Amino acid sequence: MASFFKRGWIFLVIAVLIVATFVIFWRKPQPAGTRLPETVSYNFHIRPIISDRCFKCHGPDANQRKAELRLDTEEGLYKALKEDSDGRVIIPGDPEHSELFLRIASSDTSMLMPPPSSNLALSDFEIQLIKKWINQGAKYEKHWAFNAPQPVNVPEADNDWARNEIDHFVLAKMDEAGLRPNDEADKARMLKRVSFDLTGLPPDLETQEQFLKDESPQAYEKLVDKLLASRHYGEKMAIHWLDVARYADSHGYQDDGYRTMWPWRDWVIHAFNQNYPYDSFLTWQLAGDLLDNPTKEMLLATGFNRNHKITQEGGVIDEEYRIEYVTDRTNTFGKAFLGLTFECAKCHDHKYDPISQKDYFRTFAFFNQLNEKGLQGDITLASLADPPRIWISNEEVKSILTFINKKDKDAVPVMIMKDSSVVRPTHVLIRGAYDAPGDKVTPNVPQAIYPYDTIQYGQNRLGLAKWLLSRDHPLTSRVFVNRLWQEFFGRGIVKTSGDFGMQGELPTHPELLDWLALDFMNNGWDVKRLVKQIVMSSTYRQSAEMTKNKMAVDPENIYLWHGPRMRLPSELVKDHVLASSGLLVKEIGGPSVKPYQPKGIWESSTSGRGVLAYYVQDHEDKLYRRGMYNFIKRTVPPPVMLLFDASNRDQCEVKRMRTNTPLQALVMMNDPMVLEASRVLAERLSLEKSSSEEKIEKAFRLILCRVPGEKEKQIFTKHFGEEKELFAKDEKKAHAFIQQGEYKHEAVENTVELASLMQVIHTMYNMDEAITK
Repeated sequence: MASFFKRGWIFLVIAVLIVATFVIFWRKPQPAGTRLPETVSYNFHIRPIISDRCFKCHGPDANQRKAELRLDTEEGLYKALKEDSDGRVIIPGDPEHSELFLRIASSDTSMLMPPPSSNLALSDFEIQLIKKWINQGAKYEKHWAFNAPQPVNVPEADNDWARNEIDHFVLAKMDEAGLRPNDEADKARMLKRVSFDLTGLPPDLETQEQFLKDESPQAYEKLVDKLLASRHYGEKMAIHWLDVARYADSHGYQDDGYRTMWPWRDWVIHAFNQNYPYDSFLTWQLAGDLLDNPTKEMLLATGFNRNHKITQEGGVIDEEYRIEYVTDRTNTFGKAFLGLTFECAKCHDHKYDPISQKDYFRTFAFFNQLNEKGLQGDITLASLADPPRIWISNEEVKSILTFINKKDKDAVPVMIMKDSSVVRPTHVLIRGAYDAPGDKVTPNVPQAIYPYDTIQYGQNRLGLAKWLLSRDHPLTSRVFVNRLWQEFFGRGIVKTSGDFGMQGELPTHPELLDWLALDFMNNGWDVKRLVKQIVMSSTYRQSAEMTKNKMAVDPENIYLWHGPRMRLPSELVKDHVLASSGLLVKEIGGPSVKPYQPKGIWESSTSGRGVLAYYVQDHEDKLYRRGMYNFIKRTVPPPVMLLFDASNRDQCEVKRMRTNTPLQALVMMNDPMVLEASRVLAERLSLEKSSSEEKIEKAFRLILCRVPGEKEKQIFTKHFGEEKELFAKDEKKAHAFIQQGEYKHEAVENTVELASLMQVIHTMYNMDEAITK
């Protein structure tokens, strides 16, 4: 018995030691060199901690809430724990009697919050941060993104580096971090950067020559204005919007039949080229059909709401899929215009943001009035533009819709929005299930974001657009400005460009974001003006050079101390190859095209029915259209585009992933388009009366968009000689190598020299710099 008790004490001591050790190691260590801020902000310091660790059990989702305690509201933070009790969650100025602090600082695992079983923990630094906040009065602040942008003073700048207001804000942040901006990029690299950013195309040799020779102070601004006026500007700007709008050329789901939404894509290009103000751009797409006496162009714009997937499979439940379509429109609205994860609230209250399930279905009600069916298409037909739709005729393309690139004689159907004359009731769907209707709701939005006055706005999509464009709306302008910034710098001022909610990242430059948002609205929602502001700034014009010292301070370039450096988007990789080789057909708009693609990909994933059961490659000019016109079949998107991180267009995407894989290098080495472009450029250069060194230099300038250095010239000249020796030993191999692609061959007599030059050009295309902005 004595030995039993002795062993019991030993086990107890071991257990206590294990628990004590667990609690010690459960605490995250304080980051080295981290100091508590002088003034602790709820929005920028405290909310991110409790949102990440506490909202799951004590946040907006009533079904998951524990102990009837909410920490996402001001009322909940200062709430009495029990009636007739002095105990409170937080007592401003008194952390030692604030239950929240006592729980997060506890060494008792039965009291510790978050509980160890949650696999969440606060670091010692975070605990001390909360303590200091309580000591300073525990001031609550509404989530920053739900407060309207406020006028801010532009910081003073003692440096003559700053060219416009953007630079003043950026330089002030750099000063805080002890950083200095890079020098301006050299003219050749600057030309390449801004050309791809504004038109998606490389500068041709004539443009390179003109810009490099122009020594006037206005040289860069003249270049920017020329690029903004280019008809290719609209194409480049449209690429991102097609991701947002989930544009594709097929319906999706298993049968994945053909759809004709390309006229809507032509309209988007036209809208950017004509510089439609963003308020009109938004309104026409959300509710063009509800405007007074809408034009056919306004109706066409509403195709934005019909880009979602549509099933054509027999046997499906009609209402189930109709609900899916309305769900898609609702989710897209939330992400595209509000930068919020609305989809999280379809089945339950949002766990982090103030969007209840009832709020979700109130918003859903705006998009639930369309007279559509879940199954209406016929996979056996060449077209399915499901009703409601418009038909675009050749006559309309000549007197009215001149921007549509239509050549066929038959009228083209395009899906649009048109609400039914009978109001369809909307119900909260229990757990989001189509066949489990709950409480009836009327159109509205989450009031915590910005109040919706049903009398002022009405209860339709046009009212929703007016609500978005209200002067004091906290999100609309911020979200668009942030995404545009992301397109030029690779990262938004708010990194999580699709999530401005509680779980989203905080803005790195909040004052700059607010200044840009207000300036954008104050100047008529002028998109080209905003674009010019960004690209004219010294911030944008910095070199991309990186130094060890600066990298150690800011490896992610959060403080914008160097210019952007990133791989071109997938569409622009193709565009660059085609344009630099002279293959590019610069036609704007029109039906999508089917370029080279490995055999059997469509066939292996099809039901065998419909016009898209088999891939039928296009020929001649259609092979050499821009990448944005590649046919996108949702179940089998273009494989090369996916490899370079294009969206598959299944749903609204506001930011593409960036990956680096060996497959991307293999594509650049073996893709028939790259090989064909190398052959065509080599043939054209071979016909010129110039030396091999001059031909190599010209190819370098076309592909790399700058003059090669002496060492680079030597390397490529040597490479050319080595290839020439190899091909001279086996002319059959040289002849076989140049048989690439369908484009006509030029009559080049010396096959060995042609193959050698083609190999050199192919190597240039495979340089990292070739497809890097």
